[in-house]
Order: sequence, then C-alpha cells, then structure tokens
Amino acid sequence: MTIREEQPAAGPAASDRRWPALVVCLIAGFMTLLDISIVNVALPAIRTGLGMSDSGLQWVLSGYALTFGLALVPCGRLGDARSRRAVFITGLALFTVTSALAGASRGEAWLVVARLLQGVAGGMLVPQVSGFIQQLFRGAERGRAFGLLGATIGLSTAVGPLLGGLLIEAFGAEQGWRWVFYVNLPIGLLTLPLARRLLPGPPPRQPGAPPRGRGDFDPVGVLLLGAGIVLLLLPLVEQQQWHGDAKWLLLPVAAVLLAGFVGWERRYARRGEPLVSMSLFAAHSYTLGIVLSLSYFAGFTAIFFIFTLYLQSGLHYSALAAGLAITPFAIGSGVAAAVGGRVVNRFGRPLVVVGLGLVVLGLSGAALAVHFWSGPSVGWTTLAPLLVAGIGSGLVIAPNQTLTLSEVPVARAGSAGGVLQTAQRIGSAVGVAAVGSVFFSSVAAHGDDWAGAFLWGLGLAVGFVLLALVAALVDVVRCGPGRRSGPGRPPGAGDGSGPGRVAVEEHRG
Repeated sequence: MTIREEQPAAGPAASDRRWPALVVCLIAGFMTLLDISIVNVALPAIRTGLGMSDSGLQWVLSGYALTFGLALVPCGRLGDARSRRAVFITGLALFTVTSALAGASRGEAWLVVARLLQGVAGGMLVPQVSGFIQQLFRGAERGRAFGLLGATIGLSTAVGPLLGGLLIEAFGAEQGWRWVFYVNLPIGLLTLPLARRLLPGPPPRQPGAPPRGRGDFDPVGVLLLGAGIVLLLLPLVEQQQWHGDAKWLLLPVAAVLLAGFVGWERRYARRGEPLVSMSLFAAHSYTLGIVLSLSYFAGFTAIFFIFTLYLQSGLHYSALAAGLAITPFAIGSGVAAAVGGRVVNRFGRPLVVVGLGLVVLGLSGAALAVHFWSGPSVGWTTLAPLLVAGIGSGLVIAPNQTLTLSEVPVARAGSAGGVLQTAQRIGSAVGVAAVGSVFFSSVAAHGDDWAGAFLWGLGLAVGFVLLALVAALVDVVRCGPGRRSGPGRPPGAGDGSGPGRVAVEEHRG
C-alpha cells in the first residue's frame, strides 16, 4: 500500500474545461434518465401504433430498467480501469443509435430489443458522470457539481411525462410515440463531438503502478453480480405481467448469488482490484447513502407512476395535461437541488433530513388534496403540495449523492457511483412493484375508485420515504452536531476534495 498526495484533476487547460465538460455529462445523463419516465405516457400510443401486447408493453418499460441496472457497476469499473471518456463516448454513441432504432420500430420484438440495448447504453453512461465529477472537482465546487447532477436526476424523472405529452400532442398519436425516441438523436449527435473535445482522458500512470488493464477485470464478479441483479429485478419489473407466486422464488436465489458476490470480491481483492471494493462500505457515509438512496427512490419514483395512471386512466387527462400536473414537482426539485449542492458542505446530513421532512409534508398535503377534491380539478389542488415535495426532493438527491461519495477515492469513483445508481434502480423497481400492486389491487377491488387507489398507493410510497427519514435522523443523532457528513470528516476528506489532501490507494503488482 502506498500513500500519495491527490493531485488536481489536470493542468490549467483541463481546469478551464471542467464546467463545460460537466454540461456535456449532464446532458447525456439527462437523456438516459429521461427515457425511464418519458415512455410511460406514450404506452397507449405505442400499443395502438404497433399492436403491442400487454407483455410487450411491460418489456418496453422493464427491459430498459433491467439492462440499465445490469450495466451500471461493470461499466463504472471499466471506466475507472481504462478510460471514462472512451466508455462515455461509446455509451453515448450506442444510446443515439438505439434511440433511432426504437423510433423506427416496425414490430413488438424490434422495439423490445432496441429498448434492451438502449438500457445497456444508459448503464454505460451514467456511472461515468459521477466519476468525472469526482475527478474534475474538489471541495465546495464538487458539491455544486453534484447539486447540478441532482437537479438533472429530479428533472429527468419528473419532466419525462410532460415532454412525452408535448411530443404526442405535437406529432399526433400515430407518430408522436416515435418522437419520444427520436428526440434523443439531435442531442446525441451534438453532444458526441463535444464529449470527445472536452472530457479528460485517463490520467497518467503513476510510477510503480501496474500497467493499465492488467488485473483490471473480475469476470467471476461480473457474472455473479449480473445474475444476482437480474434475478432480483426480474420478478419486480414483471410483477404485473408474471402471474402467480413462482416469480418470488427468484429472490432467495438472488440473495444467495449476491452473498456469493460479496464473498468473491473479498477474496479477489487479495490479488487484484475487484469489481466492487468492499472497503468502500467501511465508510459510514457511503453505506448510509446507499441505504437512503434505495429507500427514497422506492417512494420517489413510484409516485409518478401511480399519479400518471390516476390522472390518465381515472380522470381521463391527456398525456400533456398529466405531464403538466407533475411539473411543480420538477421545478421545485431542480431549483432546490442546485441550492442544496451549494450548501451541503455547510450543513451536511441535517440538510437531507430537512429535505425528507418536506417530501413527507408535501406528499401528505397531496393526499389531503386528492381526498377532499378528487374531481377533474385535482391537478390544480395538488400543485402547491407537489411543489413542496419537489423542493424537499431536491434537498435529498443532490446532497445525499455528495455525502455518499465524499470519501470515495477518485480511482474508484465510477464503480462506487455505479453501486449507488444500482441501489437507486433497485429501489425504484421495489417501489413501483409494491406501490403498483397496492394501486392495482385497490382498483380491482373497488371498481372506479381511482382516487382511493391512488391514496393507498401514495400511503405506501410515503412509508418508504419515512424509512429514509428515520435512517437519516438516527445518523444525525448518533453523530451529533459536530459530525454532519459522515465519520467525523468534512465532505471530500480522504479523496483530495477537502482538508488533508491525502488519498490512500492500493497498488498491487
């Protein structure tokens, strides 16, 4: 083990390009995350245009989420080991091509395969974004960069239904769903040359370090993690279409595979760099951040799923009107995330507690609005509560991401970010499956009581957010006022972004 001083990201030229480079990363990240939510409002049009079956429609949604989650950690590690820029550009090019293929679909199988490949491309891109932020920024600037990333995550999730509705309204039900995919083409084509020009290449090899590429890969780890994630996510994302209880037998198998993955990684670390270093979880800030992300995304993502269904199926809102009803959350989330990123170094974990409290308050207000005014005007009555919840969400996602990765060495930023994103995707799948099950069961039991079904589903979603709030409160109480951002150190300590710019890295020959 050698101790070396963490160097700045690069020379003056690279320093001048870091904010434009961040813009490139955020544009690509927005595009990939947008595709998780934008397709929801286009499903009726896709069904009509291609004659899709229920199973095919489910795979248009779940196939993307499945392969997206599958690619996150291996591609994050690949970027760490070889070149984040090369993996980013490859993923961006593949995402652009597969978006064109999805838009040009002539049948069910064509669209499903295109979406599976699109998910792989998204999973290649996203962990490089957090890796570049760790690599390019230090101290308070890193918090601001993660704040912008948090705003991007919140906006992409909430704006998807609105943008999808606008495109279908503009191009009609017959062709509008194709533009849900085609909209990525000009963005991708404009961003590719900028990525090649602005994003930094791999850092120079340190003296005494092994040649890049030797011992970088852990194929057994990739296989164990991939199989575990697939078996964990498959019964969740197929919950509505895969009838019967047999699907839940996959969950204990997934648990065994993931436990085997942890054991293998510990063993592999003795002779090489593992896919995921278990030493990351020794940092309290990282472990807590993973738990918070998993629980919060279980509630956060499911809200839009059932609210869109309630508005469109229950109240017969158009796709555009349903998207507009969610816009207050998006606005509040985007603004608050940018602010939260700027002040997280000052307030630490208590800022996340405040954000989670506002989310619970806002969602409870939305529940009251639906309970007392469940008619066609519900989009107006939920406006203010969703704005409050959005502000809270912005104070959760960006600060939690900053705090979670605060003690991660830059050399492991991609794989660490991939694990965090995987937790978010698993949380989203768990939330949509659980909340969706409650929602659909209530609809089936009570006929046209869509408002009641929404309230039952929303109650469970708030429960997931409360779990995240309890975890954050316990951390704040345990750490005390003098320890706001992890195990007694300010954000970034240990990776070169805070005081004491010394990083500890293992160099194995």
